[in-house]
Amino acid sequence: MRHFDFLTAQETAELFAVAPAAFDRDSPAALLGIALGATLYSPGTRPALAEDARRAAAIGATSQVWDLEDGIAHADVPAAQDNVVDQLQSLHSSCESWPLLFVRVRSHQQILDIVGGAGKAACVLTGFVLPKMSPDQGGKQFLQAVVDVSAQVGKTLYAVPVLEHEDLAWQETRTAHLAGLRSLFDRHRQHILSLRVGGTDLCGLFGLRRDSDTTIWDVAVVRDALGDVLNVFARRGDYALSAPVWEHFSGTDRLFKPQLRFTPFERGGRMRLRQQLLREDVDELIREVLLDRANGFHGKTVIHPTHVAIVNTLHAVNREEYDDATTVLAQRDRGGAVASAAGNKMNELGPHGLWAEQVVARAQVYGVLSRPDSVIELLQRGRTLADTVYPARPITTGSAVPGR
Repeated sequence: MRHFDFLTAQETAELFAVAPAAFDRDSPAALLGIALGATLYSPGTRPALAEDARRAAAIGATSQVWDLEDGIAHADVPAAQDNVVDQLQSLHSSCESWPLLFVRVRSHQQILDIVGGAGKAACVLTGFVLPKMSPDQGGKQFLQAVVDVSAQVGKTLYAVPVLEHEDLAWQETRTAHLAGLRSLFDRHRQHILSLRVGGTDLCGLFGLRRDSDTTIWDVAVVRDALGDVLNVFARRGDYALSAPVWEHFSGTDRLFKPQLRFTPFERGGRMRLRQQLLREDVDELIREVLLDRANGFHGKTVIHPTHVAIVNTLHAVNREEYDDATTVLAQRDRGGAVASAAGNKMNELGPHGLWAEQVVARAQVYGVLSRPDSVIELLQRGRTLADTVYPARPITTGSAVPGR
């Protein structure tokens, strides 16, 4: 698979100075952790999960989660689990492509049961999303189950732990909680693909819910937790972290003014796209994704197909950023500082070294845009495709409770 694979060869050449590279389920874990991008959730009760996976791939989603946890009612869990097994077997018998596929489970036993029930079809899976992760016995059982089924399948299955436990939320328990998780994850490092933060659960513990005018970074108690998670796990680029879900999917009456500049859309002849984005309040989603990236997150959970293009497009590397990164890497051994090629900033060859490595890694997966207006064109192409593949569908999950 490849990000923005829905583009023609000519469109790719026009929009990218460096095209996104191909990757697959067996690519190195460090690359896959960055490549998850916009992870689209579907509840395990949906009777056409296999078709959901194919359609998700068609609009550019490179990762998808079939949800057996908060996205479905408690009474529906047994039927949903059976459905997931059946849908895995359906995908296994087809020759079509699908995203990196994960199942979000409720217990470690579900991991064993799903792989056992799927048989050879378990190789369709990339791994499991592990909710409300803690360093106690429950967390250990989750990760041991992933280790055990990997041996059973004969290939590495990955864990994507979700950090959303109340011990992360409360200030007095956070430090010990994160230290315990770090120790646990380090012992199972080869099976940890990415870490996800459950912003909705963390908000819920304080009785909070952000509206479409507010990013997760504006919620002080959650912002503090996010910062500590990044401090423990993102230092030196040790773990890939995926940002909390944006849970809104249609516009509301606005209180604040729009946050999308007029000029880029006018210059690209895409004013209709700008109005569409503003009607749906996704200018705040765009701002949140940019803040996610600025703070060190890679990728984001999404609940609506039109959000896929937004998240993935905003992970593409702009040309100036890429030129600065390659300059730093080419000269970092000599130390000192040099002016950027654009002549508008200073590149310090030592302090900017790790940043440059991460930019180049992201460029490998998402590509390097050829010009500033390419981001508008990518948004337009992705949005048009999503509207075509998912006509008049209000949400993809079929549930008012999104996956994290």
